[in-house]
Parts: sequence; structure tokens; C-alpha cells
Amino acid sequence: MKIAVVILNWNGEALLERFLPSVMKHSDGADIYVVDNASTDGSVDFLKQYYPGIGIVQNSSNGGFAKGYNDGLEHIKADIFCLLNSDVEVTPNWLEPVKNAFKSIPEASIIQPKILDLIQKDHFEYAGAAGGFIDMFGYPFCRGRIFQTIEKDEGQYNDIREVFWATGACMFIKSDVFQKLRGFDEDYFAHQEEIDLCWRAKNAGHKVYYVGHSSVYHLGGSTLSNMNPKKTFLNFRNSLYSITKNLPRKKAIPLVFARLALDALAALRFVFQLKFDHCFAILRAHLSFYANFIKMYRKREKANFILKYHITTSIVWSYFVHQVENFNILVKD
Repeated sequence: MKIAVVILNWNGEALLERFLPSVMKHSDGADIYVVDNASTDGSVDFLKQYYPGIGIVQNSSNGGFAKGYNDGLEHIKADIFCLLNSDVEVTPNWLEPVKNAFKSIPEASIIQPKILDLIQKDHFEYAGAAGGFIDMFGYPFCRGRIFQTIEKDEGQYNDIREVFWATGACMFIKSDVFQKLRGFDEDYFAHQEEIDLCWRAKNAGHKVYYVGHSSVYHLGGSTLSNMNPKKTFLNFRNSLYSITKNLPRKKAIPLVFARLALDALAALRFVFQLKFDHCFAILRAHLSFYANFIKMYRKREKANFILKYHITTSIVWSYFVHQVENFNILVKD
């Protein structure tokens, strides 16, 4: 099983200098690549000088996370692609549990490890935690992270479990599956494109797994902070894209209208918090969605849409009204 660890970089020389050593040290047997999105800093020169053994793929432009990986992976041959953020510190033996899971679970096409916080190492990290899910309205959350509430890692998710989506911070995907799905949707640019990819994979009959015996530490926020209005814009717009593309028409259209109403409430909440830039970000997300609705609708897969895509009706209601902040309380297996 040939694994290629592929790091997407854009003007991240400092991150490469800080995090590449752990990847090089603990990734025996894997090929390591950096896909550079037309950086204007010294990233490529740094790699050539200090890491001549790393494969470098230079994209001609910065097309964001989605296009960056789509373009870069065309030049890389492997059985498994590991898409790894440039701000991730890996741990000893991080690859073996994932390899074993791919071998023992043939239906697993996408896998993510446990994502812990680099700064507060006994806590999960926002972007992925212990595997992702969505509610009926398409709002994402994770085992170990619901909205801004992050759980402490006490071994409660040291398991192997099917999940709905795997984080793009550290995602393993079979190369033939990535190619059959035509990679990420480049209209997303960044944020939630991995949810869409996993959703399309599930519609095509593949499964997504979390492997808690493999751990990595994610710095997070190195590209966009969770509190950045641009990230708010991308998350709200792209979530609407995913609902439109990946559900049967009879479900998608009513849910889009429901989401628009719920998003309006979120915008109102930002007003009360005096976060007007985030309120306007939601407005711009809706306007962008309206402008691209027909384009997204035409992208709908000619597949058997899965009908059971959520494990709770409304994470918003559970969290803000019932104050459920722990995944194992929200969803009792």
C-alpha cells in the first residue's frame, strides 16, 4: 500500500519550517510531497535547500484548497493520498493504524485520525476532532466538538467508527476514489469542500471512517481563524451548496428554505453580539448562493442519494436551547 503524504502550501515557509520535521521523522515508507499554490515567499526555495528529498509540485496559481489539491494530485501516483495541512504535527506510528484500517475494512475509502489541539494537547481540535457529522439541516459538528465547545480527550473516542465526513486537515483517501469523484468541487474554494467530497463518496457507495488509534496535532487558524468573517461567508455558502448538490430534490429544496431561515437567525445573533461583519458575511453568502444556485443544482450526482445522512435533527436546537455540549450525550450509541 503506497501512501503519499501531500501538504498544500501557500506562503507558508514558516509553517513548513516548523512542522515538516515531524512529518519527515514519523512517516517511514510514505512519499512526501508539497503542492505549492504559487507562493510568493521563500517556500519553494526553502524546500529545495533543506528538503531535497521531498517532491514539489508547483501550481501556476492560488486556486485555494480545492483547486490546489485537484491540480497537484494529478502529478502524484499512490494508492492512498494523505491530505495534510501544513500546520499539523504528526506523531510516532501515526500511519500504521490507518494502513491497518484500510486493509481490514475494505469498504473504507476515506479515513481521518484523531485531531488534537497543538496548543492544548489534551483537548480535541476544532477542525475534525474525532470525526464529523451533520444534522438534518446540514450544519456540521464533530465527536469532540460542537460549535465552539471542545471536549477534553479522555480516551472516550479511542475507537474505529464510521463517520459522515473526515476533516481536510488530515484526510486519507484512496486515489482511485478521489479520481472517480473528480476531486474537490473547485467552486467551494476553501472550507467544507471535504464535507461535500465525503457526501458524494457516500452517495456513490463508499464509507468514511475515523481511526482513533492514530493522532495528530493541529495548530488551526493558520489560514483563516474560526472567527474570521471570510470563513463565516465560506462556511454558510458552501453548506448550502452541499445540501443543493447531495440530497434528493424533494428533500433538498425544502431544506434549503429552512436553512435560509435558520441562517437569518444566526445573522441576527451576530447583530446582538455586535459582530456586524459576520452578519454581513452571512448576507453575502446567501447572495452568492442565489447567484450560483442553478450551477450547483446542475452538479447533482446521478447516483442513488443516501436518505439517512444525519444523526440528529437540529444541532442548533440541541446546543443553544437544551445546552447539549457533549457528543456522547447528544447521540447515545
